[in-house]
Amino acid sequence: MSTDASTSTPGADAVGAVEAPGIEVPHTLDEPAPRPLGLLDQFGFWGNLGVSLLGFAGAAGLLVPVGSGPLSLPAAVTALVVGTVLGGLALGASLVLGARTGMPAMVLLRGLLGGKMSFLPTALNLAQCLGWAMFELVVIAGGLEAVTFGHLPRWGCVLIAGAVTTALTIRPLGAIRLLRRYVAVLVVLAMVVLLIGLLRRPAEAVHGSWSGFWLAADTAIALSISWVPLGADYSRHSRTERAAFLGGFVGYGVTQVLCMLMGILALAEVKQDPNKIFDLFQALPLGTAALAVLVLRETDQSFANVYSTAVSIQNLRPRWDRRWLTALIGAGTTAVALRFDMAQYQNFLYLIGGVFIPMSGALIGAWAARGAAGWDTSLSARPRPLMLLAWIAGFVMYQLVNPGSVTRWSDLWTWAGNHLHTLGHAWLSASVAAFVVSAVLAYLLSGLEPTRTAVAEVPATEQV
Repeated sequence: MSTDASTSTPGADAVGAVEAPGIEVPHTLDEPAPRPLGLLDQFGFWGNLGVSLLGFAGAAGLLVPVGSGPLSLPAAVTALVVGTVLGGLALGASLVLGARTGMPAMVLLRGLLGGKMSFLPTALNLAQCLGWAMFELVVIAGGLEAVTFGHLPRWGCVLIAGAVTTALTIRPLGAIRLLRRYVAVLVVLAMVVLLIGLLRRPAEAVHGSWSGFWLAADTAIALSISWVPLGADYSRHSRTERAAFLGGFVGYGVTQVLCMLMGILALAEVKQDPNKIFDLFQALPLGTAALAVLVLRETDQSFANVYSTAVSIQNLRPRWDRRWLTALIGAGTTAVALRFDMAQYQNFLYLIGGVFIPMSGALIGAWAARGAAGWDTSLSARPRPLMLLAWIAGFVMYQLVNPGSVTRWSDLWTWAGNHLHTLGHAWLSASVAAFVVSAVLAYLLSGLEPTRTAVAEVPATEQV
């Protein structure tokens, strides 16, 4: 990856030798993004995001992919590594675009779709971020209940999780530096403790085949690419493009592989019952302490979703203060998490995630065709309906291969997939197919669009 001169701080290398503790994200989009984050900051941030309490249970999609029989242990682990590498390449590329332009993710999409047309993915991203923020608060609360052995009531755990999450969003760059300096070390130690404990237990046999390999790889691909609509919100503050790419590709990829590998081992131990994973971890030597660290660390997931919700809103209202936005969003998601049943909404969140996989392909394909000179991130950027067509085509391909599980919606796409014979092919990955279709179409259709000179790095005051 090349390093653009504008993305570097003079005298600062990519590993963060120069500290800038007072630098923070501007309150609105009227000011350019500061770039204090070095390689270690990126590793710490993305490495922490690669570890998730949801990832342990999510490993079930590797062992028994939807639409396929169970996989053997070598097949599941190989699918995990291959899927993480493929998804990580897409994530890393999007982080480079954020570092190069200095624009948050939804503003970056103005160059893909146009100023006003970028409001469509922004609305979808708001629904995704808000939903996952609430879901993460519920997960953190469940973890707190487990490590306190029920001494803290559920509502109290939700309030604690919401308060910590909201506090982190007020000074987001400070939160990322905090993750790098302290939390990342504790997380590594906790992962080592749990992994050693799992490996020392008698191995449970995992029976299966390789027939659902690509369906399993889809799980890992989707997890990595799910961060593309948020990634540039953080990589825009990277000192170099190289640091942004390596932080996402290596930092996130390594910890996702370790997290889901532990999930595979744990699920094999508890007979595929995700509700028993916490109990298993607490039964390991030092397991309760290690689990407590991972529960507290989970707030970086809710932090990223709440903060990116605010930044996405700023694509619609660039002069709204992010501090007030995150405070209101944090309070609102906490209140909803106290009473909301996420069971059905989770399927809807997975559907939205499928929307952003082809969008990632369209983004990278269009950038490859047009480059920085043709990337207009101003609010007045002209509409690009051909890019919308490339995005939609990839989304249709994804649904034809993987209809999902949302009632009625999945029935429609299952019917279409059966007639078009796109279902039931173990060699076919919905994520890869959707990404490639959108990327290729966006690249080709970019040549049919009328040319117009644009500036990739426009001062924020001129963009609004």
